[in-house]
Formats: sequence, C-alpha cells, structure tokens
Amino acid sequence: MAAKLATIGILSIGDMGRGIANLLIANGYKVLTNASDRSRDTQNRARSASIALLPTDEALIEQSNYILSVVPPRDAYSIATRILAAFHESHRRYENNPLYFLDLNAISPSTAQNIASLFSAIPAIRLLDGGIIGHPPKLSSPSPTSPSSWYKPSIVLSGPYPLQDAPLNGADLASILNIKHISSDIGPASGLKMCFASMNKGFTAIALQAYTTAEKLGVLPELQAHLKEYTPAIGAAAEKSLVGMPPKAYRWVAEMEEIASTMEEYGGFSYREDEVKCGRGGDLFKGVGDVYRFVAEETELGKEKVGQRKIGMTPEDVARRCGEDLERGRRQSLP
Repeated sequence: MAAKLATIGILSIGDMGRGIANLLIANGYKVLTNASDRSRDTQNRARSASIALLPTDEALIEQSNYILSVVPPRDAYSIATRILAAFHESHRRYENNPLYFLDLNAISPSTAQNIASLFSAIPAIRLLDGGIIGHPPKLSSPSPTSPSSWYKPSIVLSGPYPLQDAPLNGADLASILNIKHISSDIGPASGLKMCFASMNKGFTAIALQAYTTAEKLGVLPELQAHLKEYTPAIGAAAEKSLVGMPPKAYRWVAEMEEIASTMEEYGGFSYREDEVKCGRGGDLFKGVGDVYRFVAEETELGKEKVGQRKIGMTPEDVARRCGEDLERGRRQSLP
C-alpha cells in the first residue's frame, strides 16, 4: 500500500499558483485552495486544474499539511493574518503534526520578519521565508527525440525549519519544487528575491521607457537594429520582457516598493533628500514602481490578463500604446 502523500494548500491560484499546483498534482499530491472571495474566472481556473475548492480558510488549515502563499506583494501580510485568524478558529489538532506555512511572496526581508513575528508564539505553525525566481512551472511538449519534462523556477527558502526535514514528504516536496534552503534566518530568501527582481524588472522598466521614447522619436526600428547588431542578447531580452509585462504590471508596483525598502534598509541606499544630493541613493525603484503604476492604471495594456491577451503582443505595439497614453495624459493635464 502506497504511503499517504501530504496535502498542499495554495493561496492563491494566479499564474504562478496554478503552475505550482499543476506540478504538484502531476506528482500525485492533492492541492486545495479557498477561492470563495475570488472571481469566477479564478474559481474556474482552479477547477480546470483539478484543484479542490474549499469554502473557508479554516477548512484549508484543517485539511492541509503545507500552505503556500503566492499572492501579489501588497497582499502578503493580509494573507498571513488570515491564516493566523483561521488557525485560531480551526478544529485541527497539531500534536506532532505542525502546519508548514511557506511565504513565497516578493517582499522585503523586513516585511518577511514582520510576518514571522505573527507566528512566533505559535509552535504549531512553522513559517518559512521564501522567494520564487523564474517563471511558473510548465510541462514541455514531448518530441520524437525528447520526452516531456517540467520547467521549474528556483524556490529559495530560509528559516529555522528546512522543508527537507519536514516529517511528511518534506524531502520529496523540496525536490519536486526545486527548493534551495539558503539560511536558518528569516529574511535572506526574500532578500535574494528582491536583488534578483531589481535587475530583472528594473531592466524591463528601462526598456519600456527606451522603446516608447524611440517610437515617439520615430527611431524605434533603428534602435532595434542597433541592439540586434551590437547587443543582441540585451535586445532579445528587452523585447521578450516588454511583451510579457503588461498583465503583471499591477503586481510589480508594490514589489518595486518592497525592493526600494530592501535597498535602503539593507544596502544602505538611503532615500533622504540630503543624501540623494550627495549621491548615496535616490528614488530609483520608487520611480520604477511609478512606471508600472502608469501601465497598470492609465493604459489599456494594464487591463490585459495572462492567458487572455489581446493587445501588446509585440514590443512595437507596447511602445506605441504607451506613447499614445502618455500623450493623452499630458494633454488632459494641460489647463
């Protein structure tokens, strides 16, 4: 008789959450979520992925051995408080059966530590600080020369309870999810995610401004040609990132704020006005956040959804639409 596998709860079932769920289900694990407060699209997405829908957070806690929090950064703390409140209302017994709570959100180390403080007096919940580096897990299509295989992002974890040591399938889950435990402290995993994302998503904001400005100047084809000739890898990365960015821009606003806090608190890049003048900092990532806020709130591109794309399918279209929306906003601001 096969050993019982752990049950995994995921909040919530966005693009990344669904990818992780698909990977776990493909390896025999049962995945649950509470999507009662989410849109019909989200609920249907969960059902189509064979994710069991539960009516309450209490039910999710009672039936899960592990809960993965994968939400926009702005929601990370509120999800943690929801889990804490549901724990106090639940009827599950935890003797020798702790609940592992993996916070995998794009947050600063200080936010991760604030979340950890919520659970510090509750030994029945074991918190792990985490970050996801890469795209959602995806099964590749088989070919005559190669079987299908999974692309997996890197999931980095830190904290005093390595997942590999968890009593129920911990080592197997760590292998399936491509987990790397990098520290026994809370914060380093989030910090690594922040540093990686600062380069990746900071670059996309630079590319957006460069392509939009070049398009308005009438020299976008020439910019693309020079990138292709002199820095082909940078040009290819820019165009891929511009097309993929619009439906994610709303998530990245708060992420840039978390990155700004990380750079200030841990890197020493202060944002005080007197220190900006002497070259120690500047509102670099707050400015990047404003770029993504513009896309999310002031353009049609910001209404796009992953898997339901209609516009912004080429870098040229992204640049043109951003330019038009910037000009429209400028005209509306005139007296």
